[in-house]
Amino acid sequence: MNEFDSLINETNPIEKEEIYTESFRAGKRTYFFDVKKMKSSEYYITITESKKRLLRNGQFVYEKHHLYLYKEDFDKFITAINNTVDFVKGTQPELSSSLLFDDDKNQENLTPILNFEDLDK
Repeated sequence: MNEFDSLINETNPIEKEEIYTESFRAGKRTYFFDVKKMKSSEYYITITESKKRLLRNGQFVYEKHHLYLYKEDFDKFITAINNTVDFVKGTQPELSSSLLFDDDKNQENLTPILNFEDLDK
């Protein structure tokens, strides 16, 4: 736990019981989606991005970024994220990670498999 996490846990008394969690790895990052219960028994979502970092002294630490999403904001959040994803999909050429990398399950050792031989023709 870093200093920021300690500070949040000390100053954020609403963070209580963890109800549900789901996560996925994306390269060097791991994303956690946690449902927690406030003292008032209402649920909220914590989205955490965690990145493993190597310090100069050789020690590994996890850098974490948190987003707290409360029930009254769910619909607005979902609308905004869907609009944003639709925009990116509509304006960027679609590339699948399986087309770009040999092993998309372990993207820490990324090996591009793109073939540029036909560019000289």
